Amino acid sequence: MIRGVRWYQRRFSAHRAVPCCRYYPSCSNYAIQAIRRFGACRGGLLAVLRLLRCRPWSRGGIDDVPRRFSPFYRFRWSKAHEEPRLTPLPTDEWGDPLP
Repeated sequence: MIRGVRWYQRRFSAHRAVPCCRYYPSCSNYAIQAIRRFGACRGGLLAVLRLLRCRPWSRGGIDDVPRRFSPFYRFRWSKAHEEPRLTPLPTDEWGDPLP
């Protein structure tokens, strides 16, 4: 799955004149991080949910992959809820957060 996302990044995202993603990290980088952290099924589900949130009337902002898996991590009542951050985490060359 990661190969497919990397192919999309090289084939389509690289040729845009202006980056247009409303979120940080971009949806494709989010998908790669989610798949690495939770595997193909769970990470793929989080990536699809992120793509559904990415729409023209969305406010965007920093939206990291949650530390604990839950498709409801954005809701306060979820045990995996994390408060949104105002600054991005430092990352390595692959886009993964540093420990």
